[in-house]
Amino acid sequence: MKTTNNTIWITGASSGIGRALALYYARAGGRLVLSSRNREALLEVERQCKPYAAGVLVLPLDLEDNSSYSNLAQQVVATFGTIDLLILNGGISQRSTVIETPAAVERRLMEINYFGTVALAKAVLPVMIRQQRGHLVVVSSIVGKFGWPLRSSYSAAKHALHGYFETLRTEHFNDNIFVTMILPGRVKTNISLHSLKADGSSHGKMDAGQAGGISAEACARQIAKAINKKKKEKLIGGTEIVMARIRRWLPALYYKLVNKQTQQT
Repeated sequence: MKTTNNTIWITGASSGIGRALALYYARAGGRLVLSSRNREALLEVERQCKPYAAGVLVLPLDLEDNSSYSNLAQQVVATFGTIDLLILNGGISQRSTVIETPAAVERRLMEINYFGTVALAKAVLPVMIRQQRGHLVVVSSIVGKFGWPLRSSYSAAKHALHGYFETLRTEHFNDNIFVTMILPGRVKTNISLHSLKADGSSHGKMDAGQAGGISAEACARQIAKAINKKKKEKLIGGTEIVMARIRRWLPALYYKLVNKQTQQT
C-alpha cells in the first residue's frame, strides 16, 4: 500500500504494538489517527510522530463504549478526507481459569476484544465502500488459533474475530476492501500487566514468556510488510508460533504439549 498521504487509523496506539505502528507509518509519511483510552499517552505518541507524519489526529476512544464510533469516523473523514487503513489493535488479555472467572469478567473481555472491535469496523466500513477501497487489519493472537491455559474468554474473542472478518472479507471483495488477520505470539509489551484476573483487577506483572518475546518494533515491521503484501493472515513471533502449525498438522502432539502447560504460562 502506498503510505504517503494515506489515512491510517490505529487503535491501541498509546503503547506497545500500536505505538510502534504509529511511529512506523509516521516515518513513511502517512496521515495518522491515534486512538486508545489514554489521552495523555496518545499526546506523547503524537509528539513523536509529528516531525515525520503528513498529519496526526488524536482521537481517544473506549472499546467498551461503542456509542460514538460513527461520529468518530465522520470526524476522521472531515479531517483527512479518507480512511484508507484501519488497524484494529486495541484489546485486553486475561490471566484466570475457566472455573474462577465470573460472567461479568468474561463479558468485559468479549466487549472489548470482540464487540468493540467489530463496532469500529462497522462504523468505518461505509466510508470504505463509498471510496471503493480500504484495508482492515485485525490484530488477533496466536490463541485465536487454539485454546491456552488462563486465556479462555480472550481466546474465544480472538476466535470470533476470525469468523467475523473472514466473512466480511468475502462479502466486500468486490468493493476492493481487504482484510488482514495478524496473529502475534509473544511480543514484549505491557499486555500481561493489564490482563484481567478473575476479580477484574489487573494481573500487574510481566509474564516470563512476554518478557522474552520479540520487540514491538520488530512486530510492527512484520505487520506493515504483511499489510503491504495484502496477506490474508500472518503469524508473528518467535518459536512459539510453531504451535499453530503443530495444532494444524499434528493435533495429537499439540494436545500432549498444551496439557503439560502450568497455570504460570
